[in-house]
Amino acid sequence: MSKEKVVTINERIPSLKEQRKQRANRRLLFFLSFFFLLLLLMVYFQSPLSHVRNVDVKSNYFVSEADIIKLSKINNGTSMWNLEKEAVTDRLLAHKEIANVSIDRQFPSTVRISVEEYSRIGYLYRDDKYFPILETGEYLDELPKNKFPSDAPFLLDFTQGEVLAELSAELQKISSRLIERISEVYYKPTDNDALSIVLYMTDGIEVHTSIRNLSENLAPYPSIVKELDPNKKGILHMRMSPYFEELEVEEETDIEGEG
Repeated sequence: MSKEKVVTINERIPSLKEQRKQRANRRLLFFLSFFFLLLLLMVYFQSPLSHVRNVDVKSNYFVSEADIIKLSKINNGTSMWNLEKEAVTDRLLAHKEIANVSIDRQFPSTVRISVEEYSRIGYLYRDDKYFPILETGEYLDELPKNKFPSDAPFLLDFTQGEVLAELSAELQKISSRLIERISEVYYKPTDNDALSIVLYMTDGIEVHTSIRNLSENLAPYPSIVKELDPNKKGILHMRMSPYFEELEVEEETDIEGEG
């Protein structure tokens, strides 16, 4: 029968004390670490380290970066952690040219504002001034003298009223690719059609149509143009039944008199 070694309580006391000491040290280290972490966080939140230093504006084209930052009211004193995204978004969406807003924190000290602007469907030309018209139907103030628009068609011989409002509504339904092919739109009412208009396209074709159902009448334009002879000059009538009217070009001949 084997003899088991008997460990007395006096022999175990030093080991128990060492274990208790190690646990106490670990507990003290944990509390000290937690305390210093809280202290660092308090210092961070109270110091300029937690403030916004840069505002990065993306995807803006017509609305300037300076105007967006000013409207957002985000400055160097704004806390990264107390940034009120909803309030900033509401302020930016109050701008008639801004359709959508996205705000993100880019640590350690940058706020990124991404905006989506309403597209411009035309420019009302009047008194040598250009007035942008948004896809929402809103009219903007005249462009600065040194700005010449090129992203949407010019609307000529129109005045603000029901006719222009109806045209704006139809232009909103036309695809952006087709809008880009329209250079100028002239209001040319006739006895038969008070909404008659003439479109001058960027490819040199003259289109006669009506504001009424303009988006539907103009939809087949790309496919029709492909079938036209580029060497023939004429007018493309696009109403219920599109057709091309070729213009006769009179050739001038010089008649030499006999002397």
